[in-house]
Amino acid sequence: TGAQQSVTVANPASGPSSDLLPHFQLEPEDVYIVKNKAVSLACRATPATQIYFKCNGEWVHQGDHVTQHSTDRSTGLPVMEVRIEVTRQQVEKIFGLEEYWCQCVAWSSSGTTKSQKAFVRIAYLRKNFEQEPTAREVSIEQGIVLPCRPPEGIPPAEVEWLRNEELVDPELDANVYVTPEHSLVLRQARLADTANYTCVAKNIVARRRSASAAITVYVNGGWSTWTQWSGCSTSCGRGWQKRSRTCTNPTPLNGGAFCEGQNVQKTACTTLCPVDGAWSEWSKWSECGAECTHWRSRECSEPAPRNGGRDCHGPELDSRNCTSELCTHAAPGAEDVALYVGLVAVAVCLVLLLLVGVLVYCRKKGGLDADVADSSILTAGFQPVSIKPSKADNPSLLTIQPDLSTTTMTYQGSLCPRQDGPAKLQLPNGHLLSPLGAGRHTLHHSSPAAEGADFVARLSTQSYFRSLPRGTNNMAYGTFNFLGGRLMIPNTGISLLIPPDAIPRGKIYEVYLTLHKQEEVRLPLAGCQTLLSPIVSCGPPGVLLTRPAILAMGHCVEASAENWSIRLKKQSCEGTWEDVLQLGAEPCTELYYCQLEAQACYVFTEQLGRFALVGESLSMAASKRLKLVLFAPAACPSLEYNIRVYCLSDTQDVLKEVIQLEKQLGGQLIGAPRVLHFKDSYHNLRLSIHDMPSSLWKSKLLASYQEIPFYHIWSGLQPFLHCTFTLERLSTSTCELACKIWVWQVEGDGQSFTVNFNIAKDTRFSDWLVPDEVGTPALVGPSAFKIPFLIRQKIISSLDPPGTRGADWRTLAQKLNLDSHLSFFASKASPTAMILNLWEARHFPNGNLSQLAAAVAEVGKQDGALFSEAEC
Repeated sequence: TGAQQSVTVANPASGPSSDLLPHFQLEPEDVYIVKNKAVSLACRATPATQIYFKCNGEWVHQGDHVTQHSTDRSTGLPVMEVRIEVTRQQVEKIFGLEEYWCQCVAWSSSGTTKSQKAFVRIAYLRKNFEQEPTAREVSIEQGIVLPCRPPEGIPPAEVEWLRNEELVDPELDANVYVTPEHSLVLRQARLADTANYTCVAKNIVARRRSASAAITVYVNGGWSTWTQWSGCSTSCGRGWQKRSRTCTNPTPLNGGAFCEGQNVQKTACTTLCPVDGAWSEWSKWSECGAECTHWRSRECSEPAPRNGGRDCHGPELDSRNCTSELCTHAAPGAEDVALYVGLVAVAVCLVLLLLVGVLVYCRKKGGLDADVADSSILTAGFQPVSIKPSKADNPSLLTIQPDLSTTTMTYQGSLCPRQDGPAKLQLPNGHLLSPLGAGRHTLHHSSPAAEGADFVARLSTQSYFRSLPRGTNNMAYGTFNFLGGRLMIPNTGISLLIPPDAIPRGKIYEVYLTLHKQEEVRLPLAGCQTLLSPIVSCGPPGVLLTRPAILAMGHCVEASAENWSIRLKKQSCEGTWEDVLQLGAEPCTELYYCQLEAQACYVFTEQLGRFALVGESLSMAASKRLKLVLFAPAACPSLEYNIRVYCLSDTQDVLKEVIQLEKQLGGQLIGAPRVLHFKDSYHNLRLSIHDMPSSLWKSKLLASYQEIPFYHIWSGLQPFLHCTFTLERLSTSTCELACKIWVWQVEGDGQSFTVNFNIAKDTRFSDWLVPDEVGTPALVGPSAFKIPFLIRQKIISSLDPPGTRGADWRTLAQKLNLDSHLSFFASKASPTAMILNLWEARHFPNGNLSQLAAAVAEVGKQDGALFSEAEC
């Protein structure tokens, strides 16, 4: 008897089941013991003569079994079902050694069969949460992450979230997401999300509630537009007028900051007082006339009426009778008639001369617009002005030339016309793109005419100036004509190429290129959209370009057609952002085109304006490139030492801004920047510091790691995100620091920085920096291009027409790996010019002309007609 009892099995009667092994129709399953309630395990087998339970390798006492016998109606075989009960005390007796399990063993005359093991566990749920959500105040549209780590329990607790005691269902609200770690994520905070949030953990034992976390979504106030100025406070003399605005755009809510600045502005005004007119003194009486009257007059001029004053009352002329020898005159004789006729003739001649003079004046007046260039062309809103020389027969006209200086670029060589027509290019024996041979051909180009202060002063008169950044640090500008040119913002990777003939001949434009700081321009993003490039303006808006300019700027996207939907956005005149192009889709307009490369994008545009590249992830495999940069103070006078780790979008302009910021803070760059691929997985970025010598240094960070929220990084609208690790050296004599900093995305790959340097060593900041780009921000005319102007024209005239054996611009595009853009090139008047323009934008100033020459030469070899024996 007991757990080790022997089991006696009677010989079964012979029958159809005598040669069958038992099989289980019901096997015991895993169960949980809740509190002190015993659990029941059951198994059923056929055909079976005996069934017993074995728990943790020991037989259960025969008396603890409850047995039932029956017959299977379909087979007629005997069926045996057995149940046992397991108590909490039985399980706790072996607690800590191994898990408690039970198994059925069934016998028949042919042998035995064992069931699966059923594990019996004691269910519980601890009272205290490992991590509870905390109250927060966040700005509207900011992302929120509420962490929750439920209490330990068996079975593991399920988690749900309550908002003001109502269940939060992510299926019904696309703005809500619950991570696998049970954190509640609000993608963009809304006013309706202001509430008390509670994390609830439950299993079969109990239901636990975390402390409620109050989330307050606030709205910072914004000023409305100014009202019109009121009328002057006085109707005569000096007074005041005012205008006002209200903090209602939007109104601050839930503790949001009130608008900064004044809500009322006053200015002095002067209203001219009305002056009533008064008569002057009467003039002397005229001599007595033939009618025996004489006259005198006066004027309303002392003072004359002004500013709405009353006019003088009374007559201007006064007459009275007089008597003198003039009162008696005879009738006029023949001499008087001749005198009158002569006077009339003189008057007619004067009238005719006056008419002739008016006609001559009008004709000259009408020709001024064509002959005289008004000096306002540089200040009248950047409108193109036609500059024509003054006529030879008009030496008296003053021609006011625009404020441009002229330089001359000279190329030597000869132009050799093709023997069978002017359309094809004669290839010389020498290098195609080398300077031309004999002969001289002079090309003129204009250089920038204005210094920064003058340019900004003129720019400030335009309506769109309000949306441009102040100052010229991130701005390039120049004056351009039909020869084109280039604008560059050094160390940002941003440039604007204006190809030859993009500006109509005879026109002159002042063009600017500027980089916006992201806090200066509000770019609304929806859903999973993210900013992938800097925000760049080129202008002035509305200028007429006959060929597309090419705007080059960096981006931080790891592009893949199946992971991203990328759009080029342009800000309209009303200030709204519009999608003008979706990359990879058929363009809906010929005004814009974009080539996306690994580090940069090239935007073809015939309309200047403000542009940005925005992406929307289509899967969690989509990733952005982050540049991880470490800075630390160049000197450490105290025991405390800070290391700043920046997580930046991987574009040159952001790195430039951080370097300038750290220059002001006195920081130095530690090591080379690293690249991290940040995925759209809703996981935060974590940073931690390790491997510091504990005998010399200690970390003042209380937690084991720091986190940057996912949405702060993913949106791309917060450019200088960083974490600071505050360390403390135990002695002022400690100058060496060796440690390792880990940066990783939760459930993703990471990067480690090995930090090893001497604090006391004077490491100059410039030693770590990338040297400034060589060249000036504005290059005008042929100096802005690698390909000589005349050679460029010859290539275009040769390859634009369809060639025999396919020797035309299509073959050139293929050899330059641009054949994926053939449809865009074909839509333009000169496809070859588009190809050469793109080559210039991609390869300036370090382009290899030899490779381009070789590609053009290979195109020529396909068409024998391109070759000529003529010496060029």
